[in-house]
Amino acid sequence: MPGLGEPEVLARQREFAELLGEFRRTPVLVPLGGDPAERGELGMLTADFNGIRFILAFSDEQALARYAQARGEYAREWTYRTVLGAKLLDVAVPAAGVPCGVALDCADAPDGGMVFPPVKGIVPEEAAVDAGIDMREGDGA
Repeated sequence: MPGLGEPEVLARQREFAELLGEFRRTPVLVPLGGDPAERGELGMLTADFNGIRFILAFSDEQALARYAQARGEYAREWTYRTVLGAKLLDVAVPAAGVPCGVALDCADAPDGGMVFPPVKGIVPEEAAVDAGIDMREGDGA
């Protein structure tokens, strides 16, 4: 990584691992969206970005309210389900059937939001877009 020495990279990796572990242990709010007439029940609210689908999750009702406000949909009723972060990453992401990750508190970015992309070490390998790629330095180049 240009500009970062090995100690800095390792520190950032540890920091992200701690954030990921915290997210996996924490219940989050997942708004439900879609047309119930089409599916029979509401699915999780998602957003697509550059070919990747992201399940939208929020740390609390205030974070969800900020998202609703940013969309200009503050007055409507938001139905949500409380889901453990690990269940989103380990069950919901692979079930999406397309490259999928989780965006936490997306209305609070760039300072407060967090993205958990569909890569090895975050989601199960069968759902990771980098499955089969060896990222170790010096391999395959």
